Amino acid sequence: MPKMKTISSAKKRFKLTGTGKIKRKHAFKSHILTKKSKKRKLALTKTTLVHKADENNVKLMLRLK
Repeated sequence: MPKMKTISSAKKRFKLTGTGKIKRKHAFKSHILTKKSKKRKLALTKTTLVHKADENNVKLMLRLK
């Protein structure tokens, strides 16, 4: 039987917190930043949690389930 491999792209994008939730970064912070406000750019810098509806898919990609 072959090994169950994690999906490399998910491994690089998501981290597990101590309580078992999944942390992620915001999108839209890489380029075309001149038209975005300072407040918006600052908010996009911070990490957030994956939505509950998407948690199962991410856990399957990371082979946590």
